[in-house]
Amino acid sequence: MTYFPTSLTMQDAASSLQPGLDAVRGGSAEIDLSRLERFDSAAVAALLVWHRAAQSTGVSLRIGSVPAGLLSLADLYGVADLLTG
Repeated sequence: MTYFPTSLTMQDAASSLQPGLDAVRGGSAEIDLSRLERFDSAAVAALLVWHRAAQSTGVSLRIGSVPAGLLSLADLYGVADLLTG
């Protein structure tokens, strides 16, 4: 399980993107967002990148503890099913 910091916004997405990719490519099947307090559309984009990386490596990715607001954003973009399984 990989935990992420408290913020995943446009300002810090680049620094958070690579650790997620490394985790997925290393076979980690779960990303825990329980510490995530600040986020914007960059978080949705990062989740999509991680999901695509998981698909390309055959890893079944699970996203845990998704904040309600992030789920709403993902729903707005039509990708909430990727977060809820």
